[in-house]
Amino acid sequence: MALSDKRRSGSLYDIPNPDIAHQYLAEPAADLQDDTFPPEVQSLGRTLTRWYDQIVAWHRARATNGPAEAINNLVKRIRRTAFGFRSFHNYRIRSMLYAGRPNWDLLATVTPR
Repeated sequence: MALSDKRRSGSLYDIPNPDIAHQYLAEPAADLQDDTFPPEVQSLGRTLTRWYDQIVAWHRARATNGPAEAINNLVKRIRRTAFGFRSFHNYRIRSMLYAGRPNWDLLATVTPR
């Protein structure tokens, strides 16, 4: 399949071949940084250039750190809403409740203040 055909048929992450993905990303990353484009478009070109290695690496390994980032995001949201929990036990319970998978045996040991 030619590169131009692939552009019409799907997204960058649908490309199974890392070399074709490399070509597919390199051209717009360079072209979007042209001075004739608005600053926002130039910024997109710079972002694609900055993340180029990571995007192409995904095509080689087919792995992402998305699940770990989701857990980190969850923990940060809980910490913001915890309002100063000082007990790790309470923090852990709050985390499990927020994640939607509470350990009900553990919750039975909680005594309200």
